[in-house]
Amino acid sequence: MGENKWMGKRWEDMDTDVLVKIFKELNLVELSPVSQVCRLWRLACADPLIWGTLDFGLLKSNFIQTRASPYIWVDDRSDKRLAKILRVAMAISRGNVNSMIFHYNLFMKDEHLHFISERSPHLKRLVMPAWNRITKSGICQAIQRWQELESLTMPTIGQPPYILEEIAMSCKNFTELKIMGSFDLPFALAISQYLPKLKVLSLRCSKVTMSALICLLTSMEYLEILNISHCLLLDIAANGKRQVIHELDDQTLEKASRLREFHYCQSRSCIACQRMMVDEGIMRWYRYEDWFWRQDEVRSLDLHDYGKLFDAGCERLTSVD
Repeated sequence: MGENKWMGKRWEDMDTDVLVKIFKELNLVELSPVSQVCRLWRLACADPLIWGTLDFGLLKSNFIQTRASPYIWVDDRSDKRLAKILRVAMAISRGNVNSMIFHYNLFMKDEHLHFISERSPHLKRLVMPAWNRITKSGICQAIQRWQELESLTMPTIGQPPYILEEIAMSCKNFTELKIMGSFDLPFALAISQYLPKLKVLSLRCSKVTMSALICLLTSMEYLEILNISHCLLLDIAANGKRQVIHELDDQTLEKASRLREFHYCQSRSCIACQRMMVDEGIMRWYRYEDWFWRQDEVRSLDLHDYGKLFDAGCERLTSVD
């Protein structure tokens, strides 16, 4: 009998789709050396199927709260660690990241945001609940580069018109917004002015004034989905007196009935609603399960699990001593 010969392909000759399926099981730390093996592997490592969503939900800054703006101080080692991780991720992904998620305790700076926006021009979704150290010009410059942006999760800001106006001018396909914090009438008016065709809005676990809610329901004719689940609803009288609203009246519910989806929960037996009451309308996310802030009743806004690219093992390997 003749000598048996191995007829299989060598690793460097394997089809790209096969390599992509294999590399999808690796995290960022594992992908880094793999992407340097050869040109074929580098291309496979950058495939959009791997980089559709880059979830940094396990990555947090080492910080302390302060009394002066920006109200937090971040350890320089945390900034260097973030910069290093972003360099690796952007180098391997080669502009193929469509969705990027950051933890509410990850406080990046303008230079981090600038680096990301330059190297992920096709971003369609950004979840970034912490803006403490990001300037007005920093976020606006990033938005200008993200012309394909469709969805944004952001914190409450003091002067919302500037960012909403920038989104309106730069992001023609923008349809989805989530606010984490407080939502008042000026914020609602800014949305109705600059994003009148917004289709999805979530205010989950926020402090919301009734005047803001009525403004949305009467002026946003293209709005299809609104989530005010577990919100602390406040009615503010002319004299400034505030009253907590525990149940929506029939007139408000009738206005909301035109929506395709209206998510509303103010149950005394609901754990999330109880937490909002205890925290007096400003959710202290750090007190609760780390996955709690990632949830949303709107399916397209719920963050699900953390994914593989930056998993627990990757977080440990990149930690700062």
